[in-house]
Amino acid sequence: MTIMNRRNFVATLGLAGSAALLAGCSNDTQEPAADATTGDDAAADEASYTLVKEGVLTNVAELGFSPFEYIDEDGTTVGFDVDLSNAIAEKMGLTCEWLPNQAFDTLVPTIKQGGKADICIAGMTISDERLEEVDFSDPYLNSNQGIVAAAGSGLDSESLNAEGMQVACQTGTTGDEWISENLPNATKVPLADVTAALMGISTGLYNAMVIDLPVAQNMIAESFSDLEVVEEIPTGEQYGIAVSKDNPGLLAAINDALAQVEEDGTMDEIKQKWFGTTEI
Repeated sequence: MTIMNRRNFVATLGLAGSAALLAGCSNDTQEPAADATTGDDAAADEASYTLVKEGVLTNVAELGFSPFEYIDEDGTTVGFDVDLSNAIAEKMGLTCEWLPNQAFDTLVPTIKQGGKADICIAGMTISDERLEEVDFSDPYLNSNQGIVAAAGSGLDSESLNAEGMQVACQTGTTGDEWISENLPNATKVPLADVTAALMGISTGLYNAMVIDLPVAQNMIAESFSDLEVVEEIPTGEQYGIAVSKDNPGLLAAINDALAQVEEDGTMDEIKQKWFGTTEI
């Protein structure tokens, strides 16, 4: 498994912003939305939905969230969510595309607006606030938050809640919200990119970062051996796939395909590939 590291970080940003990076497909040129059906099961139910491009499930995500979605050294979009999206698309009789890298806090508005992407599968937590804007699929993964700091720093949530402490997060995430609610005395530093935040801790620019635990563990193991998870935060989050409220047929089709992926063992295979376990 190739992981975005410090050496290819700058190159990755350039790749992410320049073209549609596909988990097996093409670019983000839009075509008129086309009516479609999900396949045998959905056809029986006469469920219909619209797609940005006929025959294609178009995804949008922030492509620096390893191991969920990121750009490898060959410029290819890869990750757990990428494999899952491909599996879901296959069940629906579709192919799969990924739009160029987009800031995390713009993903929900993009799906709500419509016309550019069909779904957002991006390690995104289902929350009441987001549910006001978009619909979500059934949950596909559980997660908690973690506090990352320099190895041996002795920091934790109590010591970080102090004046002068710089605590980074990715803008618009549940980690962002957690800092506001639980570290009111610290200075929150919202950033667009996870790797930049972790590099900031390594260089001493920031004291810590609050981030999804699976991402923290993966990036520390692959690229940031000088950092550690100093505290696990049991937030009990669940990831879901965001879909426009104006496209209920697509939501139903996604849920049907997701159930098939769970039932036939594909989900366990993808989990084992990216996390080394199915217990997540």
